[in-house]
Amino acid sequence: MATSGLQHVAAMYAGVVAPPLIVGAAVGLTPTELTFLTGACLFTAGLATFLQTLGIWKIGARLPFVNGVTFAGVAPMIAIVNSTDDKSDALPVIFGAVIVAGVLGFFAAPFFSKAVRFFPPVVTGTVITLIGISLMPVAFGWAQGPSPAADDYGSTTNLGLAGATLVIVLLLRRFTRGFVKQIAVLLGLVVGTLVAIPFGSTDFGPVADAAVVGFPTPFHFGAPQFQLAAILSMCVVMVVSMTESTADMLALGEIVERPADERTIAAGLRADTLGSALSPLFNGFMCSAFAQNIGLVAMTRIRSRYVVATGGGFLVLMGLCPMAASLIAVVPRPVLGGAGVVLFGSVAASGIQTLVKAGLEKDNNVLIVAVSLAVGIIPITAPGFYHAFPETAKIILDSGISTGCVAAVALNLVFNHLGGGREADDEVTSPMDPQPASVH
Repeated sequence: MATSGLQHVAAMYAGVVAPPLIVGAAVGLTPTELTFLTGACLFTAGLATFLQTLGIWKIGARLPFVNGVTFAGVAPMIAIVNSTDDKSDALPVIFGAVIVAGVLGFFAAPFFSKAVRFFPPVVTGTVITLIGISLMPVAFGWAQGPSPAADDYGSTTNLGLAGATLVIVLLLRRFTRGFVKQIAVLLGLVVGTLVAIPFGSTDFGPVADAAVVGFPTPFHFGAPQFQLAAILSMCVVMVVSMTESTADMLALGEIVERPADERTIAAGLRADTLGSALSPLFNGFMCSAFAQNIGLVAMTRIRSRYVVATGGGFLVLMGLCPMAASLIAVVPRPVLGGAGVVLFGSVAASGIQTLVKAGLEKDNNVLIVAVSLAVGIIPITAPGFYHAFPETAKIILDSGISTGCVAAVALNLVFNHLGGGREADDEVTSPMDPQPASVH
């Protein structure tokens, strides 16, 4: 049980620590503060996993689910940071928005489980793809170095370390099997860090300064602040997160031969949202189910929820050990950038896999995906597009995930639901092909 639980932690560890690294870097946290934020996210991921696997009352799907910080919230959180004049207020604003979104999501869970038909694969696939695309610039920024002001920013050394790490991860994925293959990203970070030592890019100071035992002090970064624009943005993320979790529960239910019914989905969503609402109390972010662990359950055929709960215990212990959390702060940014290409690219690829099931042979769905992706990548391809809008509006508009999600849901309603929809009509082999008159 211990080794299998640890394997679940290894499979999702990089995914848990990436969001606090991204947001912490955007805020400008010191290595010590970054270590604290990373440990807090590990700790809250463990608590959320307990809620989901063991459950209390009507909370928890009681399936072998690992919960952790969702990638969906990273881009909106960075938008909040960028729109906050005093960066010391950024994390409290984020925490306040996550608390409100979590509470609202908790009460909406039973209703959302009934409304899941409005979030078919064409919507969820588009949103997941946008999550991966929105995070790729972060990986490219890491690959160039820790600071744009540094003399070696974008140097051949930094880009070489990023490239070497990427190659190491790819080789491990190609030529290894089982457990080693599952932790290829983690091993890539370790080997890349060792390779970076001769170049003077590795700093072991955070580990030397970290305590062996510690506790994520509640509201370490300040009391939560509640700003409407930030709350709206995180509420959109909560909808995305609940949609992903619902799809994950349906998939995992089939794998463990216990199909997830409406009651199971509602209980699972309550665990997600309650975990998210409680997470900021200990300086953590929004939590959601980790899809990569579903693949691990399918591969190992170990279906016990208690094994995953054991993994949650390891996460809590790591969160209570600052020295363990500080290890990720040792990894040079270029090394993180190389691994991030795989990590964030895999998220986008997961969205594309979902879109394959969405029925893109239907003209309506092609239009939904095309327009939603176009709206979602505006902040990436044209960063100043919304410069004339108020700052509060830009928090939402500068998050391609939020705008893309809203566009996908709205277009899906217009084309596939209102007026009876025409989901079966207008099949095309290519979006650019002219439509034959007989179709109409």
